[in-house]
Amino acid sequence: MILGLFAVGAAAFDATLAARAAGVTAPRSAALAPLRSAAGLLVQQRRRTLAADTLLWRAAGMVLLVAAVLASLVTPLGHWAVGDLSAGVVWFNAMEIVAWAAVWLAGWGANSTFSLVGGYRFVAQGLAYELPHMFVLTTAALGAGSLRVADIVAAQQDLWFVVWMPVAFAVYLLSVLAMAFSGPFNHAVSGDVAGGVLAELSGVDRLVFLAGRWVLLVSGAAMAVPLFLGGGAGPLLPDWLWTLVKTALVLAALVWAGRRVPTIRMERFEEISWMVLIPATLLQALFVSLVVI
Repeated sequence: MILGLFAVGAAAFDATLAARAAGVTAPRSAALAPLRSAAGLLVQQRRRTLAADTLLWRAAGMVLLVAAVLASLVTPLGHWAVGDLSAGVVWFNAMEIVAWAAVWLAGWGANSTFSLVGGYRFVAQGLAYELPHMFVLTTAALGAGSLRVADIVAAQQDLWFVVWMPVAFAVYLLSVLAMAFSGPFNHAVSGDVAGGVLAELSGVDRLVFLAGRWVLLVSGAAMAVPLFLGGGAGPLLPDWLWTLVKTALVLAALVWAGRRVPTIRMERFEEISWMVLIPATLLQALFVSLVVI
């Protein structure tokens, strides 16, 4: 329920930013646009394509949504988590990879050129962001000496990881935007290919897929709090409330950045990833290892 509320709030904030950029005089009414769009999709007829792999195509959105929810299974709300797994960081990354597969299935299953191009674009994007993302998660685990998310939070009792792992934190936020194929990494759903993986999705299928996309962004933003921002640590307020406040701030920053930065072409992002992000994250991991030793 919390993930759903954050997802609706993020979509409303994104719609408000889009309205302001378009010069709409009443941007507050734009905040209700996601709810109006959801209501319209609920009554819209499902589109069909010739020789589509219906099972894969229809299931892609549900797989994306379920994977996004399960990714937050290990994310603590204050000191409490649904699943306090000993390898929580690995679980989080595994669910992200399932989401990666779901986006590809949406592009492949429709048997449509535009959808397939969007799917291939996301595969290329995944090859660019996934390695830096895994190195960043490994760096946080190195700092705490554990793959358990609660142990990573406890290791930040005196100093948050964002203070001495700034490169890892920045790359993590970048990879979350790419993982949720949000701007500036929305090439997989770009207008130059009629929406890419979304080109043939309509009705409930499109609604579920878009919901999974927003929940995935929320899950990534929420995990930044225990990994780098001290979890629920903070003065005066209870730990669960600090977790929600920090998650809201990170999520707002991600949505704002997605609207302010233009879309990056895949070949350029691949170059930046392999030439800049991977060496930077490896150096950050080396620094953390030396400090821990």
